[in-house]
Amino acid sequence: MTTFDPYAPSRDTTEGTVYSVTGGDWDSLVQEIGSTKEERVVVNMGPQHPSTHGVLRLVLELEGETVTEARAGIGYLHTGIEKNMEYRSWTQGTTFVTRMDYLAPLFNETAYCLAVEKLLGITQDVPERASVIRVMMMELNRISSHMVALGTGALELGAISPMFFAFRERETVLDIFEMISGLRMNMAYVRPGGVQQDLPAGAIPKIRDAVKLMRKNFKDNTTLLVGNSIWMKRTQGIGYLDLAGCTTLGITGPVLRSTGLPWDLRKVQPYCGYEDYNFDVITADTCDVYGRFLIRMNELEQSLRIIEQALDKLEKLEGAPVMVADKKIAWPAQLAMGGDGLGNSLNHIREIMGTSMESLIHHFKLVTEGFHVPAGQVYVAIESPRGELGAQVVSDGGTKPYRMHFREPSFNNLQATSAMSEGGMVADIIGAVASIDPVMGGVDR
Repeated sequence: MTTFDPYAPSRDTTEGTVYSVTGGDWDSLVQEIGSTKEERVVVNMGPQHPSTHGVLRLVLELEGETVTEARAGIGYLHTGIEKNMEYRSWTQGTTFVTRMDYLAPLFNETAYCLAVEKLLGITQDVPERASVIRVMMMELNRISSHMVALGTGALELGAISPMFFAFRERETVLDIFEMISGLRMNMAYVRPGGVQQDLPAGAIPKIRDAVKLMRKNFKDNTTLLVGNSIWMKRTQGIGYLDLAGCTTLGITGPVLRSTGLPWDLRKVQPYCGYEDYNFDVITADTCDVYGRFLIRMNELEQSLRIIEQALDKLEKLEGAPVMVADKKIAWPAQLAMGGDGLGNSLNHIREIMGTSMESLIHHFKLVTEGFHVPAGQVYVAIESPRGELGAQVVSDGGTKPYRMHFREPSFNNLQATSAMSEGGMVADIIGAVASIDPVMGGVDR
C-alpha cells in the first residue's frame, strides 16, 4: 500500500498517472514519476513570454527537452478591426487598418487603399507622385520592420548588441516617418486616391543622407552575425520547412523564399509602379532560420536601392499632385502645417467659407458622410515584410465598407510553427518563431 504524499498527490486517468507537484522531497518525486513508461509534460509558453513576439500562446507537449507537439493559441490581442470598419467611412478605415500589423502600418494602408481605388475605378487616376511616395514609404517601412525582426530575433537567442544596432537604424526610419506624416507609427498616411500630404521642404536631401548612413551601419550586424559560430549553431538546420511544406500551408514571404522560390509580388504581380524599379528578389536554399535571417539582411540593401530610385523620380515630379483631382474623393483636400498642428490650410478655409456655399456644404458632407463606392468586391495583394498581404473589400454602394477581410501573412505563417518545432528542442522554438516574424496585431486584427 502506497502512502499519500500531500506535496505530490496523483490521480489515475485514461492517459496514465497525473502528478500535481507542489513541493516535497525531490528524490522520492523523481522515483514516482520514473515508474511510468514515458514522461510527457505539457507547458504553456506565453501568452506573456517575450520570445513569442506579442501575446502568442504556444501549448507545448515535451518529452524531456524534445517537443512532441506544439499548438499555437491566438486571439489574445483581438481588436475587431475588420468588423469595426463596417461602421466607419472609407477614409476612416485607413486609421483602423494601419493598426493591424503595427510594425508595417504603411503596407496595411496601401493594400486597403489600392482595393478601394479598384472599386472606385480610379486606379489609373492616382497621381504618379503619390504612387512613388507610397513605394518609398513602404520600402522604408520594410527596413524598420526587418530591423525589429532581426534585432529581437538575435536578442532572444542571446545576442544583445545586434538589437542595439537594429533599433538604432529603426529610429532613423521612424524619424523620417515623423518628418513626413507627423507620426512614427500608425500614420494613416496613405489615403484612397493618393497620400495625406506631400513631402515637406527639404525631405529628399534628408532621406538621401539617411540612406547613406543606413547602408554604412547595416554592416555592423553583418559583421557580428554572418559566419559567427555561435549564431550558426543556433540557426542552421533549425526551424526546417521545405518548399512542399510552405506551399501546403500557404506560407509566403522570407519563409517561402528561404526554400529557393523567388516569389515576391513586387515582381510577379507588380503594383504602385514596382515594375519600373530595378531590384533583386533575395532567396536562400537552406529552408531554416539562418536562411531567413540572411534573406532579411540582404533585402535591406534592395530596399535602399528602391528608395534611391524613388527619390530620383520625386525630384523630377516636384510640385505634381499627390491626390486624385476628383474633389468628391480627395479628402482632406488642402492640408497645411500651421501653428496648431496639421489641418486644412487657412486659404482653403477662407475660400470655402467666404466665397462658395456649395464648397462648404460639399466639404461638410464629405467629412461627415464620406464618399460612395460602387457596389462590388475586389481582392488586392501586396508584398509586406512578412509575405502576401491581401485586402478583400466588399461594397454595397454606400459610404462604408459592407465587409472587410485581410489575408494577413502572420496569421497564415503561424501555421508553420508546429511543422518547424515538433521533433526539435524546446530552446529552438524561440529561433523558429522569430524567423516566422509574426505580429499578433495582424494575426488577431
